[in-house]
Amino acid sequence: MAEAAKHNLPISGGTLISDIKSLFSIIKTRRTVAFAYGFMFAFVAFTVFLAFNPNPNSGAPWFTNIFSTSSTGASGSGSQVSSFFSSFFYPNGTSSQPVQTFASPPQTQPYRSSVNKQSPPSELNQTPPVVNSDKPQVLSPNQTSNSPSHASLTPNVSSSLPEQTPVKNHTQSTPKSDKATVLEANQTAIAAPIAPVAAPADNTRDLPPKTGSPEKNNTKGVADKGVTPNTGVLKKQSNETNSSVSVKQGKDDLLKSLMSCDLFHGQWVKDDSYPLYKPGSCSLIDEQFNCIRNGRPDKDYQKFKWKPKDCTLPRLDASHMLELLRGKRLVFVGDSLNRNMWESLVCILRNSAKDKSKVYEANGKTHFRGEASYSFIFKDYNCTVEFFVSPFLVREWEMPEKDGSKKETLRLDLVGRSSNLYKDADILIFNTGHWWTHDKTAKGKDYYQEGSHVYGELNVLEAFRKALTTWARWVDTNVDTGKSMVFFRGYSASHFSGGQWNSGGQCDSETLPIFNETYLRPYPPKMLVLEKVLKNMKHHITYLNITRLTDFRKDGHPSIYRKQNLSPQERKSPKSFQDCSHWCLPGVPDAWNEVLYAELLVKGYRKQQHVQQQKKRA
Repeated sequence: MAEAAKHNLPISGGTLISDIKSLFSIIKTRRTVAFAYGFMFAFVAFTVFLAFNPNPNSGAPWFTNIFSTSSTGASGSGSQVSSFFSSFFYPNGTSSQPVQTFASPPQTQPYRSSVNKQSPPSELNQTPPVVNSDKPQVLSPNQTSNSPSHASLTPNVSSSLPEQTPVKNHTQSTPKSDKATVLEANQTAIAAPIAPVAAPADNTRDLPPKTGSPEKNNTKGVADKGVTPNTGVLKKQSNETNSSVSVKQGKDDLLKSLMSCDLFHGQWVKDDSYPLYKPGSCSLIDEQFNCIRNGRPDKDYQKFKWKPKDCTLPRLDASHMLELLRGKRLVFVGDSLNRNMWESLVCILRNSAKDKSKVYEANGKTHFRGEASYSFIFKDYNCTVEFFVSPFLVREWEMPEKDGSKKETLRLDLVGRSSNLYKDADILIFNTGHWWTHDKTAKGKDYYQEGSHVYGELNVLEAFRKALTTWARWVDTNVDTGKSMVFFRGYSASHFSGGQWNSGGQCDSETLPIFNETYLRPYPPKMLVLEKVLKNMKHHITYLNITRLTDFRKDGHPSIYRKQNLSPQERKSPKSFQDCSHWCLPGVPDAWNEVLYAELLVKGYRKQQHVQQQKKRA
């Protein structure tokens, strides 16, 4: 008992066993807790580190695979945790970044070529439809297209329609719509053209943009921007077939809108993307039309484009038009106003030529007044744009008098002498009008002749009718309209005030167009005569009725800026010698050529549709 009691002697007031137990319990509790907390902290820290910085070379692939469902975001950096781990840190099931998986490119709506109802352009700079391009598209500008045969202007109109280049048009806005809009009349948008142009072989232009970078689409008139509704991620083009079908449909719609549109009823709108070529860039402009070089200080007259009321006139795509003209002859025949239009077109087309040294006048001429004909060759396209001087379209004549002298007359029964030189041209553009207002023609005394008979007096409108009838008979007999397209451009309005061209008429103070239609001149009686003659022709002639659209532009004439070096008499009274009939270049005639371009597109489209119908019937 004593020994037992000895072993149970109290230590510090207790027994040895109880003291030892209490000591171990204290040690056990503190160390265990410390170790447990330390271990948990280390585990959590290590787990978080691996979660956000997984090592693909880790020796524990099972652990790495836990987080293998993450994907690179739009920015291309950072990984996402697994759904399990995300739910641990984000109880509500949301994370700070959306988890996106791009195993395959998202499907997109095909891009549609649309025509701006408000604008333009464009919208037609011309290259086969290009989607997702980082560069502005031009109507097959540098693209090589299948050149149409010499007999047909444009085999495949829809496929050749180029996308419009971005155009700054403060008068219009490009709507973001899922529907293709319809091109309005000079529709910058007619996505341009009609000739068959082969799509470039470079398929990289159809590739989707890089992930995370906004898609750059410089094609004007594209309504569907392809934005995914909820994520805001730009869609990527993935269905080339659907895209081409959509683009073709958009261009077809645009051409159909032009076919049913009165291109000559509309208004002039300010468009800072104009003119079509930089002032001073074309050395081919005659001094008479080179107003800026001659000192004209204002330039706003170059910043207007013609906009038909019910459609959009496409912007003239010079590169595409050159493709339409490949291997062909385009010939202007008429007076100096047609020379105005001819020089405008030569400058527009030359501006887009890659090698301007291969654009030259056939005989090396550099001045274009006073001679019978001129021909500009575009060597790379094997085409010519020509001008034949024939101010009346009928022949100027000299009638022998009894005293041996000769009397100047106008043979109303004979066409111009050069007619055999251009009757086989692919495209013919005629005009006459201004010379019928001069003294001899207006008075009509001892001037008009038929056969050997000289009229003592003949009303100018009747003489005009006879002359046009002679011209119309010649066209019906000598021009193969199955091969050649024939146009007649209407009268170009003059704007003399205070007198006529030879009696002190002026227009130098005009710097803005007419905007109120009530101030336009009455429709010229000569044009009513012309319309009747055209209606009675055997063959269809396209009438470019630019009279009204031109009458708005009282601001576009050279006026006192018609030449650089004035004569002593002109210096004394410069405002007494003004040109209010012709037009500054760049300027109004550029719009006439845009109308011509639209008409070529429509004709090519109709021809293509006719061919397709024949194939179906066969």
